[in-house]
Amino acid sequence: MIKSLNPKVTTLVEQESNTNTTPFLNRFVETLEYYLAIFESIDVTLARDRKERIGLEQHCLARDMVNVIACEGRERVERHELFGKWKSRFTMAGFKQYPLSSYVNSVIKSLLKCYSDHYTLIEKDGAMLLGWKDRNLISTSAWY
Repeated sequence: MIKSLNPKVTTLVEQESNTNTTPFLNRFVETLEYYLAIFESIDVTLARDRKERIGLEQHCLARDMVNVIACEGRERVERHELFGKWKSRFTMAGFKQYPLSSYVNSVIKSLLKCYSDHYTLIEKDGAMLLGWKDRNLISTSAWY
């Protein structure tokens, strides 16, 4: 459907977590590990009593976690997939990856260092992967 719109560039930003089609126990463990890394990364950037953090945790993260773990069928709307699955879908739909900018990558790395050395940013398979310690959190890619 997206391809039929003839976009010049399509950007994909996705949680780098595999919770769409995995069985419940694997989905539970994956969710626990993923959100543990998310909360650890937030811990170094926002104090626990900040309104912004409390709002983020209550209205975004908690809602997503509950949906991934406790809901099934149509009720489960949070269905994260790894970049590799998205890459296959986009390629099968006729998209080609748009090259990433090494300049943008270096600027983002510099900004992340202002917060913590535990943030990582790597380029892999044409995607930019933002991570915390050894866990990838977000993948970003561009397609045309």
